[in-house]
Amino acid sequence: GFHGAAIPDIAERAGVAPETIYSHFDGKVTLVNELYRRAKRALGEALAAATAPDDEAAAAPRAQFARTWAALVDFARAQPRAFAFLELHHHGDYLDADSRALELAVLAPIAALLERGRRLGVTKDLPPHALIVTVWGAFVGMIKATRLGYFELTDEVCAQVEATCWDAIRAPAPA
Repeated sequence: GFHGAAIPDIAERAGVAPETIYSHFDGKVTLVNELYRRAKRALGEALAAATAPDDEAAAAPRAQFARTWAALVDFARAQPRAFAFLELHHHGDYLDADSRALELAVLAPIAALLERGRRLGVTKDLPPHALIVTVWGAFVGMIKATRLGYFELTDEVCAQVEATCWDAIRAPAPA
């Protein structure tokens, strides 16, 4: 983690001298923020197509949610180290204003999807970020559990967890 790693340790692991790192970064905070923004931009790019539907059927909140979930799965599978890095650091008090702004920018299309779902009566009447944390916690838990070997991250498991998350945030059926 951030507090347990010193620049000399990072340099040794990277196979460079500490001075090499300091020639590019002012210190560990700057380095972590740059790595965080790089990984967060990659996640944002991975989610962009899922959150920008190209036709009316794809724009339906349920379909858009499923595509966003699939994009998250694809990102976590393709870039497991970037995903783990983001999860490890996204609550860090050392993240600067630019990193926090990028976090909100990446979440904005998802928040807009959930806000639209709320206006349409499709999702629960909660603030979008409350729905995001509900789903995000389950997603991160799924990825961590597979990393620990509790189960395999199959397409079937991903689809079932996605459906469970949708059930958790969808509006209740009218009585």
